[in-house]
Amino acid sequence: MIEYIKGELTELTPALATVETAGIGYGLNISLTTYSAIQGNKEVKLYVYEAIREDAHVLYGFVSKKEREMFELLITVSGVGTNTARMMLSSMSVSELCGAISRGDERLIKGIKGIGKMTAQRIIVDLRDKIVALGIADEIPAGGTIAAPVNNAVKDEAVSALTMLGFSPAPTQKVVLAILQEQPDLPVEQVVKLALKQIK
Repeated sequence: MIEYIKGELTELTPALATVETAGIGYGLNISLTTYSAIQGNKEVKLYVYEAIREDAHVLYGFVSKKEREMFELLITVSGVGTNTARMMLSSMSVSELCGAISRGDERLIKGIKGIGKMTAQRIIVDLRDKIVALGIADEIPAGGTIAAPVNNAVKDEAVSALTMLGFSPAPTQKVVLAILQEQPDLPVEQVVKLALKQIK
């Protein structure tokens, strides 16, 4: 089992981080929370969750143990897979998600792409007691904003990230363009977060 990977951050998109250590580049699926925290860093340490299936061996990377614990809790809920759990952690911080679960805020959880009413209810019922063990007081640092010299670079990266999360490129591009026309200075992760709320 891989506990964490520490090394040089050689490539980074809002959905994937490549970390090189001992001459091997590990591709780790990440959430927007982790992306925000590690962008601009040369060296990173990401906690790892390994999803080993018959057809693939997929690594997920997290900036903190707490985020990984939340991910592991989410995927224990019936109807929540690894991609849905990553989507949830991209739409909300760990603290926000824990708050919504502890308050029983079904509407807020249901607002996340891919979460229906029944799944939102199951998440609340299954995890309400378990999240107390997480110790949610200290929020994950949000990191800085990225310098986006031209809108096209931000647009392409945002569309690419959303496509990797499972959205169709054509409607995604339309939503991303609309967001950037209204707010041209937004960093990639903010564009993706806004797009996640608008694409249904």
